[in-house]
Amino acid sequence: MTILDELFENQPIMAILRNMDPERSVRLSRTAWQLGISMVEVPIQTPDAVPSLEAVLAAGREEGRPVGAGTVTSVDQVELCEELGVAFTVAPGLDADVVAASERVGVPHLPGVATATEVQHAVRLGLQWMKAFPASLLGKDFFGAMSGPFPQVNFVATGGMSARNAGEFLDAGVRCVAVGSALEDEQQLPLLAELIGR
Repeated sequence: MTILDELFENQPIMAILRNMDPERSVRLSRTAWQLGISMVEVPIQTPDAVPSLEAVLAAGREEGRPVGAGTVTSVDQVELCEELGVAFTVAPGLDADVVAASERVGVPHLPGVATATEVQHAVRLGLQWMKAFPASLLGKDFFGAMSGPFPQVNFVATGGMSARNAGEFLDAGVRCVAVGSALEDEQQLPLLAELIGR
């Protein structure tokens, strides 16, 4: 069993906290953890997002929760994530240099894929967990189509996901659905709780 297998085991929902200040990021992280969502990702597409990641990492250490960094698209970002102690990294696309750097520093990486060619390339690089992005545009049928040639691949559906459509993607074979704004929607919180308990 890989580190990502262990992290995502029995975790059908992951929280993504993008473009939020540190205080809001920590507040929504705690909302996620209280719901039973252990997996939290804080994207660091720009340097000014790093303080939010650091704040959530500190909160995660207090509660024994794994925290990942998203939008990791460079080797420098991988090395920063290793220094900060993130549990995993996520990217919008597939970059062999980022994959190699992640392996070198021992931080599991979840690359973004949207085509069979990208999935095949990621498999050749030794990866079994991938982020399907943008999942809402790919559609739930994408995952059934990919399961034939790539039965060993585990997909995390990201992009346009909410408590309202997550169930359809999980039923289509996705291992985890990543949501963001749903954590601030009082109507979606009960739906998320149902998905976690299914």
